[in-house]
Amino acid sequence: RKNTKRVPSFRKLLRTSQIKLDNKLKNKQYKQKSAAKKYRKEQKKLREAVRDAISRKPFPLEECKKKQVAKKWEEKEEEEALPLDMMDEDDLKLMEDLAQKASFLTRDLSSNEPVHIKKRKHESVIEKYEKVPRRLQTEPEKELIHLLPIKDKSGIIPQAVEKPVLNVAHDEEEDAEDMEEAEDFNEEPLPVLTPEEMAAQRRQKLQERKMHIAALASAILSEPDSNMKKLKELRAMLMEQDPNVAVIVRKLVMVSLMEIFKDIAPSYKIRPLTEVEKATKVKKETQKLREFEEGLVSQYKFYLENLEQTIKDWKQRKLKKSNVISLKAYKGLAEVAVKCLCELLVALPHFNFHNNIIVLIVPLMNDPSKMISELCVEAVKKLFKQDKLGYASLGVVKVISGLVRGRNYDVRPEVLKVFLHLRIKEVELQKDSEDIAPKKKFMTYKEKRKNLSRMQRKWKKAEEKLERELLEAEASESKEKKLKLHTETLNIVFVTYFRILKKAQKSPLLPAVLEGLAKFAHLINVEFFDDLLIVLHSLIASGDLSYRESLHCILSAFHILSGQGDVLNIDPMKFYTHLYKTLFSLHAGGTNEDIGIVLQCLDVMFAKRRKQVSQQRALAFLKRLSILALHVLPNSSVGILATNRVFMQTFPRMDLLLDNESQGSGIYLPELDEPEHCNAQNTALWELHLLQRHYHPTVQKFASHLIAGAPTEGSGVLPLDLSQRSATELFETYCMKGMTFNPPVASVAPRRKDTFLQRDSFVDEELNKQLQQHIIETGAHKPLDFAKHLKESSLA
Repeated sequence: RKNTKRVPSFRKLLRTSQIKLDNKLKNKQYKQKSAAKKYRKEQKKLREAVRDAISRKPFPLEECKKKQVAKKWEEKEEEEALPLDMMDEDDLKLMEDLAQKASFLTRDLSSNEPVHIKKRKHESVIEKYEKVPRRLQTEPEKELIHLLPIKDKSGIIPQAVEKPVLNVAHDEEEDAEDMEEAEDFNEEPLPVLTPEEMAAQRRQKLQERKMHIAALASAILSEPDSNMKKLKELRAMLMEQDPNVAVIVRKLVMVSLMEIFKDIAPSYKIRPLTEVEKATKVKKETQKLREFEEGLVSQYKFYLENLEQTIKDWKQRKLKKSNVISLKAYKGLAEVAVKCLCELLVALPHFNFHNNIIVLIVPLMNDPSKMISELCVEAVKKLFKQDKLGYASLGVVKVISGLVRGRNYDVRPEVLKVFLHLRIKEVELQKDSEDIAPKKKFMTYKEKRKNLSRMQRKWKKAEEKLERELLEAEASESKEKKLKLHTETLNIVFVTYFRILKKAQKSPLLPAVLEGLAKFAHLINVEFFDDLLIVLHSLIASGDLSYRESLHCILSAFHILSGQGDVLNIDPMKFYTHLYKTLFSLHAGGTNEDIGIVLQCLDVMFAKRRKQVSQQRALAFLKRLSILALHVLPNSSVGILATNRVFMQTFPRMDLLLDNESQGSGIYLPELDEPEHCNAQNTALWELHLLQRHYHPTVQKFASHLIAGAPTEGSGVLPLDLSQRSATELFETYCMKGMTFNPPVASVAPRRKDTFLQRDSFVDEELNKQLQQHIIETGAHKPLDFAKHLKESSLA
């Protein structure tokens, strides 16, 4: 028969009474509660049964049966027993005969069963009791351990085992015998080895360890996810105990593990799993990956702890109890540990425990050991240069700031100079910059409904979905995030700089602070400009700064004014005067390197502020720089002449100094320190004629170019390789630090001269004899004493 019952439709289900649905829900909940209650009752009964079974003292079932039979027999006797004087002699005799039989003793007389029934069973019970050994009263009771009971046809049989008692005295005797045997074995004399044999044995051990390290490392690199045990074994070799090879083996293991972790570490940070994730069932591949990541993080952590402990032991001059490695050898181990940490700092900035490595490395930048300090400084510089986003740089800058403040500004200048290598070119200068930047905005549902048709809404929805997926899949970090990190980093840098300017103006850190301000001054907030310029001018006026430090002050001030400082009405005439006054402090000696900073100052002061500079000031600087070009090295002369070329092309009427006739009233005052009032327009650049005869060909080209009026085209124009470079680039290009001449000097073939074989043919015979005699006498004399006349004069 066909089933005509139809499945209720959704509309019919909607019409179902709410009361009926509530009743169904209540019935379902009641059933669940009753089932749970029933389950709890069963569990409670089971627990009580187990508790009772544990608390009761076990006894054989035969005894229980015997007690029950005896109890019943006593009750029967009480009811039916007759006094002996009322019994016949025959009945009494029968009872005595029955008492001699075992079946009578074990039989339940109240039952109607025949005597021979269950005979075999009762006999086995008696035999079992007979086999139980008798105990004396003096024997102590043994403690029993109750086991699970066994059930057979006869019923439940409890199980118990005696608790074993340790024979302490016997064990102590055995240990003493073993110790005596070991002492006897140790008393045997070891074979005495010669130094050659010891060296050969050491080489053999070292070769074995190297082969073992290489085998483990190659196995780990081939299949890292399935060789975590081998990684653990390799890390355990950091605790090598053989004193002959311990130092070298530990160094090799440190370096090997460092290279292994650099290769097998993933390109993301591994986070610990939550409890929910651990409880969730996953695929075998996922579980294998999780185990690999967990093992990798744990081994990497232990490895970093070992490196840290090695450095701490060396710093504290502390030896281990085993004394496997001498205190002197610990320095080499610590240096290798620091190298490994520096490599990991640069190679794995994205991986776990990177902040821990930063905390270890940054204090070592201030270490008394020059080698370790330089290693750490170079590692931090590399990290700054390759850090594009700014996470790692922010972490390092925070730790350095805390170190400088914690040591009360008593750190090496190199610690602060690493800030110059930060890759920060722009920051968020305004708080509302986020509002100004255009953002991608998606339309709301109401806007779509109002402005778009049905088909357009459909397409718009698909487009927005695709755009969202593309934004999520984009690997590069957003520019806003980068700017935010750079702003936070630079704020910490400026806080450190301002603290030193305020509290430690005579500190050796001041040059590094001024150099840093010169680099990042254009990124400082406008609110600090007035106060900072006042501080910089007071530092220059105090006279406590060196010439290089004062140049950094000037450079910082003009960087501030060339950026956002354009809106401020500040006249930096004091800084122009100071630079003009101190230009003649430069020469071809030690201060020649400071000319690079002077060229940067001139570029900021004149080329970028040409509208604020008067003609008199430009003429005075042009004349004084031309004089300075005669007193410095060729690379400095090239840089200064390149700056003069910019002056002549930027400012009008600079060709006045190429004419012999004076312009206006007054005469040139070269000793006056005020560039506005020295009458530079009444002199001429006669220094260019001397520079035309300079031994350096590039200086000659620049001098000829300037005499021609610095033309941009025509016969006196400069070659492209010179005209397209800045003054600072030319200064560095023609530098003579490596004792090399640029351009190289052309080799000249020596002229061939006639040689005379007979030297003595031109000398008279008598004169020749006197010369020979004088040579012999001079050869016999003592070495010359050039200080002889000084000694005689001091005695006189």
